Amino acid sequence: MPIEELPAEGLSRPTAYEIRIQGHLGHELAGWFEGLSVTAEEDGTTLLGGLIADQAALHGLLRKIRDVGLPLISIVLVQPSEPHPVRSSKGKA
Repeated sequence: MPIEELPAEGLSRPTAYEIRIQGHLGHELAGWFEGLSVTAEEDGTTLLGGLIADQAALHGLLRKIRDVGLPLISIVLVQPSEPHPVRSSKGKA
């Protein structure tokens, strides 16, 4: 899969991401991801969503996901022209 290049100016401002991991997080682990929405999906995955300050913060978040020990499924950059979906609190971990 080709990697799309982002303009350099897009790397220094908050950007919306949706990150999907396998498994569900307990309440104590969900607290590790303060500032992001944490949604336990019916398919057995957890969706983390929200604004991430910059690439350094994204890498820090990925380290936390690694430390939790749950497999990373996907990282999706939410384009500015796409509205960031509002998730219901139903199914939150």
